[in-house]
Amino acid sequence: MAKIKTETNGSIKDMILINAAELFRKKGFAAASVRELAESLGIEAPSLYNHIGSKAELLQEICFDVAKDYTMHMDDVLVSKKNAAQKTADIIRFHVRKLSTDFDKVFVSEHEWKRLPQKNLEEFLAQRKLYEKNMIDILKDGIEKKLFKNILPSIAVLAILSAVRGLELRQRHKNEFTIEELEETMIEHLLHGIIK
Repeated sequence: MAKIKTETNGSIKDMILINAAELFRKKGFAAASVRELAESLGIEAPSLYNHIGSKAELLQEICFDVAKDYTMHMDDVLVSKKNAAQKTADIIRFHVRKLSTDFDKVFVSEHEWKRLPQKNLEEFLAQRKLYEKNMIDILKDGIEKKLFKNILPSIAVLAILSAVRGLELRQRHKNEFTIEELEETMIEHLLHGIIK
């Protein structure tokens, strides 16, 4: 029986999740099959079930792994001594870097989360809602301290998140500029409109 080849310092489960994210991104969660995932790993489909419970379990792990990374970063931002503008820049920078370094998983998390089972879906949406609330609170603090214009924070957060989520199009242009250039340009464009 063939074994799943792992990358250096990676587990079999990590390799399965990497391949699942790529497959789900390319074909969509509904159209992707366990057989195709097994083939991409060089094993038979029945062997894959020694490592996973279901295709839905893989989607859940991908979505919640991405959410955990964003949440952990947000927790660090919230306790930092930086001002609201610096915190917002850190959040934008993290989104750009995460999308650039973990594209398939972030793409799947942004586009396929609606296919999570109901219980997982509710938890995932609650995490997203809290993340957005934390961003809104950071912008409110910036407005109160006269760092930002008197804007509607919820709309500004929507604009920032929509802009950074839309960077998936960068994959078509990734050789035209560096991640650092993209980070700094996004920060300049997204913050320039709200900083006094």
